[in-house]
Amino acid sequence: MRNEHLTPRQTVLMPGDAAPDFSLMDQDRKTRKLSELVGKKGVMLCFFPFAFTSVCASEMECVASELSRARETGLEVVGISCDSFAALKAWADQLGLKQVLLADLHREVCRAYGLYWADMNVAHRGTVVVEKVGGQLKVKWSEAREPGQAMDFDSMLAHAGVA
Repeated sequence: MRNEHLTPRQTVLMPGDAAPDFSLMDQDRKTRKLSELVGKKGVMLCFFPFAFTSVCASEMECVASELSRARETGLEVVGISCDSFAALKAWADQLGLKQVLLADLHREVCRAYGLYWADMNVAHRGTVVVEKVGGQLKVKWSEAREPGQAMDFDSMLAHAGVA
């Protein structure tokens, strides 16, 4: 079960739920708003606990390698962690990451999406696909994963409607 390791108050938003809009700073110190990131297929929010760790690095490197395929279909893909924009910039430069990485310094976004890992004070590992439906932001698909469990990016793209 995809939410079994989360407490009831930490349940990730589910398909059909309203997706809270937000503004966060990216690794280049540019403010990004969710509603402006949503492409024609939506936006995939990839929450991860820590930059400079092996599972997070392999996930974001996978995203970077498939980013053009996702964008060609109109799906934007971004990473979100509670690391600072400066840490995310150093990490992105070190790994050659091309995707937007957002700094949720106050943990407001990971809390709003049900992906806050209170014991560690960081984002829980998970993915939420958001789309615009009738002008409103809605969750299309979501998944919370164990901290050491990397995403299956091809499966996530399929859930987002990208072949």
